[in-house]
Amino acid sequence: MSSILVTGADGFIGSHLTEALVRRGHEVRAFVLYNSFNSWGWLDNCGKDVRGKFDVFAGDVRDPHGVKTAMRGCDTVMHLAALIAIPYSYHSPDTYVDTNIKGTLNVVQAARELELKRVVHTSTSEVYGTAKYVPIDEDHPLQGQSPYSATKIGADQIAMSFYNAFGTPVSIIRPFNTYGPRQSARAVIPTVITQIASGRRKLKLGALSPTRDFNFVSDTVSGFMAIAESEKTVGEVVNIGSNFEVSIGETVRVIAKVMAQDVEIETDEIRLRPQKSEVERLWAENAKAKALTGWSPAYGGMEGFERGIAETVAWFSDPENLSRYKADIYNL
Repeated sequence: MSSILVTGADGFIGSHLTEALVRRGHEVRAFVLYNSFNSWGWLDNCGKDVRGKFDVFAGDVRDPHGVKTAMRGCDTVMHLAALIAIPYSYHSPDTYVDTNIKGTLNVVQAARELELKRVVHTSTSEVYGTAKYVPIDEDHPLQGQSPYSATKIGADQIAMSFYNAFGTPVSIIRPFNTYGPRQSARAVIPTVITQIASGRRKLKLGALSPTRDFNFVSDTVSGFMAIAESEKTVGEVVNIGSNFEVSIGETVRVIAKVMAQDVEIETDEIRLRPQKSEVERLWAENAKAKALTGWSPAYGGMEGFERGIAETVAWFSDPENLSRYKADIYNL
């Protein structure tokens, strides 16, 4: 057993990771964004088997004092807290610099001072930009095609600099496009599912030609744990991806098939990224993850993708879950 701090534990991936760590028998402290409603985000709806079995620390990763306080007594930190919506980064980039770059600095600085045994920092496939070659390995050039991706590149470099300069035991996990229950409707898969589940048959979407390497959330979570448990990943950047690409247009067809509905697609200009900002192709090389940790996706390939979509559709189609989403408006 180890004591683990999860920043961003109130979010989509963070809540699933928190649950999985508790079920694995770890002592978990969930760092959630402070708010006056005393909401723990998705952890308010966590599994009954994990309720009351983790600590909660409400704070803000932009505050170094709070980060260090939350980290005391832990030997590992899994740093997921970040602003991740690409459209929102176009008009509020300053908040991304503060949260993603300065927040990461606060985490690794505290980890260094407290001499934590491991830091797992969360990157994103968006740092690669449009693929210059496929599949994309960890040596692919980094391209800041949005303020979001630029700040994540900066955050990654800050994290790795602490490994290089101070020997802080940092590992960087670079997940490709995670999907599954609880994901925000700012992402394309929940956008499609919630519109269909709400009765729409003419869907408002952005670009359909870009490809993505989608990962079911349980695969991403198992990637986090595999990287944290392997000494070979210290000082390394590791892709977590399915080694399978599918276009947004084909993704819509898979979802419509699973939901047994015929749909039309209407291009919504507001959902289109600026031309040079759109990432046209993402396809992960995951050989390094397999070599260093033994990790491999359980939902890989088209067959796995369809299984993951079916599980995601089932969750979103539950009226109680669907009611938490506003399918009639564009979610930044």
